[in-house]
Amino acid sequence: MTDPLLSVRGLTRHYAVRSGILKRKTGAVRAVDGVSFDLQRGETLAVVGESGCGKSTLAETVIGLDEPTTGEVIFDGDSLADGVDKAFRRRVQMVFQDPFSTLNERMTVGRIVAEPLVIHDEREGDRAAYVRDLLETVGLDPERHYDAFPHELSGGQRQRVGIARALALDPDLLVLDEPVSALDVSVRAGILELLRELQAERGLTYLLISHDVSVVRQLADRVAVMYLGEFVELGDLGTVLDDPAHPYTEALLSSVPRVRAEPEPDERIHLPGSPPDPADPPEGCRFHPRCHLRERLDDEAADRCVAADPELVERESGGEPRSAAADGRTVACHFRPDE
Repeated sequence: MTDPLLSVRGLTRHYAVRSGILKRKTGAVRAVDGVSFDLQRGETLAVVGESGCGKSTLAETVIGLDEPTTGEVIFDGDSLADGVDKAFRRRVQMVFQDPFSTLNERMTVGRIVAEPLVIHDEREGDRAAYVRDLLETVGLDPERHYDAFPHELSGGQRQRVGIARALALDPDLLVLDEPVSALDVSVRAGILELLRELQAERGLTYLLISHDVSVVRQLADRVAVMYLGEFVELGDLGTVLDDPAHPYTEALLSSVPRVRAEPEPDERIHLPGSPPDPADPPEGCRFHPRCHLRERLDDEAADRCVAADPELVERESGGEPRSAAADGRTVACHFRPDE
């Protein structure tokens, strides 16, 4: 296996909680709390989880929009410990969630897509022609849309403009933060198909942030399930989504509607309450207060969930831990669901 394009090691991002007249630090919100993964060239890794689990914070920290508290990000063999530079900004771009708030309403589409080229002083001689080609690449009509303003476009067209802008500097990695969640169902399929085509044609690498399992199934090669700032399961798409090992993954997937030929009893796993406060996470396994698996364990086994935070390790059949592995399914759970 070749060296990964992106490696993340022990990444944390904590936000200080301050109170009182003097605004002294009284705690920390542990938005991202010890995440590690590799992202190979040309693949798509999807990070999934409930709202507030730290997905978007992870993405913003990885690409330098936010500073890590601890840990290391390595891009194409170079550590970003001293911050990101202009060369990194060229090679890593982001497609944001809301196309209605990320485009400057006072700029034409042509100027919006050309803006990264202006900032990086690129293609001064053929900039307009290059931008028109990009618009055509993402499925827009250069003759109609080059001089249009964002308010004249539909949501799907605006997101295509955002994708064109992200492609302007010919990046290696695109971070897709809920790229279709703000769009009508009728236009999502077109955007997802565009992203698949661009990846195949340009050899792009994607870090996908999403809560929508159907989107993940269409785009991802591997899936990382995130809960309260930590990864609880990481593995190949089919392995994780079709045979979940962590009880939180089971609960997430049980809530996804499935079409069946015959009606079946309700199989949804109902999680009690809301996720705990990331400023005060539970001791031991962070999921244990809501875990349906723990309810089936004897007292001694259940106490282990409270006493120790499980590491993300590969699992043998039956739930016995083996060793950490870079390419196998890893699970942060003391026990596997019944086989």
